[in-house]
Amino acid sequence: MSSLIIIFGVTVLLVEIKEVEYREQREEKELEILELTRQLKIQNEEKQNEIIKLQIEFNAKLARIQNKTAKSFSDASVLPQSIYRRKLQHLQEEKNKEIEILRNTIRDLEQRLNKGQDQHFKRRRF
Repeated sequence: MSSLIIIFGVTVLLVEIKEVEYREQREEKELEILELTRQLKIQNEEKQNEIIKLQIEFNAKLARIQNKTAKSFSDASVLPQSIYRRKLQHLQEEKNKEIEILRNTIRDLEQRLNKGQDQHFKRRRF
């Protein structure tokens, strides 16, 4: 019977050793789970920060594009006015040139007329 008690004692010791091993393995796995959970939380925070950063960049780009679009629409309304002004200025320059040409023509004709009258008076005197 003493051998039976010894065998039983050894078996109990082996079971206790296995329990300790299993407990240690379970504790290691729990620590691994905690570490993986912590890493996952950190990754989620980094992804969230990246999403926020991308949203800010997107909103900034969208604002720039909307600004450019609004400016181009305002420029589009200014553009026809600018074309009209240039066309009007060109027409005024052409009109001024024609007026100058007509004035020169009138001056030439008046000079010829005066010369003709002067010669006519000179002929009558002689």
